[in-house]
Amino acid sequence: MSLIRITAGDFSFAARFEETAAPKTVAAFRTMLPYRESLIHVRWSGEACWIPMGDYDLGLGAENATSYPAPGHVILYPGGISETEILIAYGPCCFASKAGQLAGNHFLTITEGLDDLATLGRLTLRQGAQPITFAVE
Repeated sequence: MSLIRITAGDFSFAARFEETAAPKTVAAFRTMLPYRESLIHVRWSGEACWIPMGDYDLGLGAENATSYPAPGHVILYPGGISETEILIAYGPCCFASKAGQLAGNHFLTITEGLDDLATLGRLTLRQGAQPITFAVE
């Protein structure tokens, strides 16, 4: 099992790849590591933060896709109706865009630090973008 360290703002989380359920998404994301970006709060989806990726094409389709990620689930929307993005749920969430409900590929699950995830989400909502890094542990 491969572990990923996610560092966002002052917080650190361990996560595991969902290699069996989303092998193509995991493989595509691995090629991007270490991945550094800014995490912002969602507009339509509820209690989640996201990383907009614009028209970045990973060559993926739906794989282990969900519209209702649980807290600690990390999903990747490969683009189509809306832009490519990564979403991290920290509370109740229905993944959506201005075009309507979406489904993203659940490819990572946070396994350590979940108690801090909602704090990070609220901080991002109130104080704005936080730096985020995904790296192999």
